[in-house]
Amino acid sequence: MKIIKNARFGEERALYASEDLRLENVCFDGEEDGESALKESRNIEAENCFFNLRYPFWHIMKLKIANSEMTPLCRAALWYSQDILIRNTKMHGIKALRECARVGVYDGDIVSPEFGWFCDGVSMENTAAESEYFMMRSRNLNFKKVNMKGKYSFQYIENATFENCSFDTKDAFWHSRNTTVKNSFVKGEYLGWYAENLTFIDCVITGTQPLCYCKGLKLVNCKMIDADLCFEKSETEAELTAPVVSIKNPYRGKIFVPEAGEIIRDDPASTGEIILTASSKKQAG
Repeated sequence: MKIIKNARFGEERALYASEDLRLENVCFDGEEDGESALKESRNIEAENCFFNLRYPFWHIMKLKIANSEMTPLCRAALWYSQDILIRNTKMHGIKALRECARVGVYDGDIVSPEFGWFCDGVSMENTAAESEYFMMRSRNLNFKKVNMKGKYSFQYIENATFENCSFDTKDAFWHSRNTTVKNSFVKGEYLGWYAENLTFIDCVITGTQPLCYCKGLKLVNCKMIDADLCFEKSETEAELTAPVVSIKNPYRGKIFVPEAGEIIRDDPASTGEIILTASSKKQAG
């Protein structure tokens, strides 16, 4: 590979259509305020680089970025690109990843509203993220040890697995399909509305009005804290390990829960069964 070290580029399309290029300690910045530094390039590696200009990685085939920084001025950094590996890198510009395929993000630091839209095949591990509308309409996701904070996350996603994660969010997983969340903590209001085939295993869930209008919803060995008006109009199979504040009009299925502060049945179409396991144990004793 051709190697460029200790250089600065500020002009428009500075390294346009490059191939087989390695960048070391390179800075993309300057009063020229140029855009699209590496647009339409192939087989690019960037190590210890600084990106302070817009749109550096559009239409890239095969890209590796490590130990680098994309500032808030580095808007829309990676669009329409494929086969991407990003390690130990700050991604702090808005819309940092969009319409990309086969992406790995490891040990990352993401502060980026509207991150990850319309992507296919994203793996993420040991990463912290602050975002709004995080990963919207993306599919084939595999996340491990991801701590995410922000509103409206994971809406309209498909075929996703999350493990050992922590999400402080609201309106998460709306309209999602075929998604599994394991060993994770999910905090937020209005979780998972309109989802299809959404499964939680060994999770802690907290927040008002979770999991309404769902189809194929499953909860296995989960705890719901401060959760009220749960499961309204949902098809649910749930095994809960702690009491809930209230359950309202589950549409179909069975819910096993130790106790419910209130069970609301004011919809005749609501036929979901609620089994209070603590009461059953008392009766059996």
